[in-house]
Amino acid sequence: PAPREIAPMSVNSMLLAGGAAVLAGVIAQDATAVSAVVATLQKVSPPTLYALAAFVGVLVLFLLSLPRGGEGKGKGAVCPATAWPTGKPVTTDPSTYPVYDSNDPKGSFYKVNTMLIEEMCGELGSGYELPEPEVKWVRDMLEYNVCGGKMNRGLMVVECGREMFKATGQPMTNEMLVKFAILGWCVEWLQAWLLVADDFMDDSQTRRGQSCWYLLPTVKKIAINDAFMIEMLIFKIMKRHFGNEPYYLQLLDLMLETTFQTECGQLLDTLCMNLDLPDFTLPRWTLIVKYKTAFYSFYLPVAMGMIVAGVSEQKEFDAARDILMIMGVYFQAQDDYLDCYGTPEQLGKIGTDIQDKKCGWLFANAYHEGLCTPAQKTLLQKTYGKCKVFSDEEKAIKELYTAIKLPELYAKYEKNSYDKIMALKGTTKQVPWTVFEIFVNKIYKRSK
Repeated sequence: PAPREIAPMSVNSMLLAGGAAVLAGVIAQDATAVSAVVATLQKVSPPTLYALAAFVGVLVLFLLSLPRGGEGKGKGAVCPATAWPTGKPVTTDPSTYPVYDSNDPKGSFYKVNTMLIEEMCGELGSGYELPEPEVKWVRDMLEYNVCGGKMNRGLMVVECGREMFKATGQPMTNEMLVKFAILGWCVEWLQAWLLVADDFMDDSQTRRGQSCWYLLPTVKKIAINDAFMIEMLIFKIMKRHFGNEPYYLQLLDLMLETTFQTECGQLLDTLCMNLDLPDFTLPRWTLIVKYKTAFYSFYLPVAMGMIVAGVSEQKEFDAARDILMIMGVYFQAQDDYLDCYGTPEQLGKIGTDIQDKKCGWLFANAYHEGLCTPAQKTLLQKTYGKCKVFSDEEKAIKELYTAIKLPELYAKYEKNSYDKIMALKGTTKQVPWTVFEIFVNKIYKRSK
């Protein structure tokens, strides 16, 4: 028999086709898909089209019935294995967040930390049966170790979030400002627990203008457990404030990955005590600082802002990372330089790199880049890592660094690093360059 002709689509059919196409496009979240679907549906017979529309309608209703990120705020994530005792998980109603005054960024940022300390300590009794003396210990420990820094890393999360929302046309509400500040404090608490552990391992004396935590008579080795406590409280903060957000898993993955990267850098650094000075090369130094410093100090704050703003393309994260790694490595070279040439008043700590036998930028250049005479190399071999802070031997090494013109070499390195960063301008498409400019303005030619 002759093939049956398909009648032209009626107005109703066309409307139905358009509705089905839009629904399909919404599901796909792709405008190109909508056009393709419309073109295809124009070739479909009306009965088939009605059946397709019915199917799409049922599918959409099913999808709408599923739990979605962001719904049920204040109820907590559904994790029955850890929902004990009654009342867990604890979440915070964003309507109770403090007002974030953009005219007082540091003051507003600090208020958020006060809120977080109260929240975390408030859970320890009801949720973990800790007696009041232990809760007080945690409170005092947090106030001693997470407060008092420059807060640059944490504030960068807020600045990045603000710039990202502006670039993408999203409204910046008080809730979102506080959420970015909370993530900023997650970075600051990460920094805090790493420093508590690092100071213990390095026999450091001062941190942020006060004695290192482990040196307090009542603390000593307890500092190690305190470092672990700060680390785990970060994840409680994230669950409490972001557990119902659709991007929570990405934030969690980022924090876990960054923490592990930093631990790898710490391993590379601490194992230097088992190596000989000829092993302290510039490539090893670069590897140490990339993992120990650059990821958590530079990439993490920006990547957090990107995730919350909705960036999902890997190429964009890769482009941002390339820029931020250069910044992070340069930042650590600054730290190494200031450890030698800065004063305790400038830095808020006493430089101990020479005493601690650190694989640092200054030593690696002096020992391996042909700058030292044989006699100067012998001096380094005899005294580097074997002398005390403020000793004559330490003073002689610093004078050696000056004699071989390391300050001048550092000035050239600083300028070259700046030029490399600026050469990458325009390589990110969704992250505005202002994000990177804020970082550069904070660190370029810093003196503390």
